[in-house]
Amino acid sequence: MRAVTLQLSIIVGYLLIALAVGLVAYRLTDRTAEDFYLASRTLGTVVLLFTTFATLLSAFTFFAGPNIAYARGPEWILVMGLMDGIIFAVLWYVIGYKQWLLGQQYGYVTLGEMLGDRFGSRWLRGLIAGVSLLWLFPYVMLQQVGAGTALEALTAGAVPYAAGAGLITAFMILYVVVAGMRGIAWTDTLQGAFMLITTWVAVLWVLAAVGGPGAATDALASNPETGGFLSLGSDYYTVPWMLSTAITIGFGVAMFPQVNQRFFVAGSKTVLKRSFALWPILCVLLFVPSFMLGAWAAGLEVAVPEGANVLPLVLAEYTPTWFAALVIAGAMAAMMSSSDSMLLSGSSYFTRDIYRPFIEQDLSDRREDLLARGGVVIFATAAFIVSLFQPATLFDIGNAAFSGFAQLALPVLLALYWRTITRAGITAGVLVSQTFYLSSLFLAIVPDSYAGWSAGLVGMGLGLVITVAVSLVTSPAAAERRAIYFDRLGAD
Repeated sequence: MRAVTLQLSIIVGYLLIALAVGLVAYRLTDRTAEDFYLASRTLGTVVLLFTTFATLLSAFTFFAGPNIAYARGPEWILVMGLMDGIIFAVLWYVIGYKQWLLGQQYGYVTLGEMLGDRFGSRWLRGLIAGVSLLWLFPYVMLQQVGAGTALEALTAGAVPYAAGAGLITAFMILYVVVAGMRGIAWTDTLQGAFMLITTWVAVLWVLAAVGGPGAATDALASNPETGGFLSLGSDYYTVPWMLSTAITIGFGVAMFPQVNQRFFVAGSKTVLKRSFALWPILCVLLFVPSFMLGAWAAGLEVAVPEGANVLPLVLAEYTPTWFAALVIAGAMAAMMSSSDSMLLSGSSYFTRDIYRPFIEQDLSDRREDLLARGGVVIFATAAFIVSLFQPATLFDIGNAAFSGFAQLALPVLLALYWRTITRAGITAGVLVSQTFYLSSLFLAIVPDSYAGWSAGLVGMGLGLVITVAVSLVTSPAAAERRAIYFDRLGAD
């Protein structure tokens, strides 16, 4: 009982520190949409880099990733740690830089606003927001599932799954309603540094306990069930699967509302360029120790019951109670840093791209502010209720959301760089690829892979072809403003 009290005290103490930072930020936040959603576009290199880093890290990173490495081997590092680090850094430059330029010039807050203005269509704006909210819901739910299973495992069932998921939900709601983007960015910086440090200390502690990396790797090699983990390739890690997963995750991340909105918030061009240049290094520094812990745990024969996560169990086996709780607090921080940003972005997509254009066009700033905070409460609560049923594994939930967002990436890329694209073309491309991918998830007659390539990647290709083909056979609508993406923008 004392151990459970200590564990919960550390985790709740950490969450309260984050809340205190949010309260300080609240006192410095202007009551404007641009400041609440984008911190008035003033972030510096360290804060922008770490807020994007902490926002991207989630239950998927801390629990699903090590779980995959535990079950299938450490090649997952190549997918998430290496390829996705590089793919997202490139997309941050190609998509993010131009988005930043457009945001500076025209004051855009959301992706839907940016596209709706260019193509003169509130329906396209609503479509982008609707698709984004559709995929955001399961990803918020993933954080709640991760928190619930982590606390249940860490406390050996003393804290039930529902209580753990409820705890993170309550803090998320309270924090986002109070803090806004400025507070989220500050705590993300704190959380990102905390996660890096605790992960490295954790891996060094476990390795010291088992005799070093050589002993841990020898255990992996000598175990008949995990001996193959040290060789590249397997029935699971096929080349098409690895490329499909890396590409859909990398492109999906760029379209996550909470990540995509960070393309608008850099204080200067220099800040932006430094941030995406440092990004791959930061990914490798976190993903390698985190995923290797999962792989080494398999060789050390750490028992992981079905549905449980390996990371809390390996820490409970080889580190003191207080330190395991500290690392889980770091993982909770990862979930919270993702979830608070998701809820903030989700509320901005709803109020600015759906409510204002379709329901109340003369919406006042004060009323928009209230709607945004109320939307956070409703969205988080609904995700919590669904998470109680634990409808799928963390990997399945996360992978579905990554691929769903990835369907938006290529039409958006064409919109930014191809003058010939039309409103009909981008609308058709988004609708067809989304319909195809959703069908692959829910209809048995639509396969979920094609010669080893995932339906998510095939859907991206289909969306690209449809966008180009329809644009070539249609004319721009009268309200389209194609010049605003290309003239007087100052891109180098």
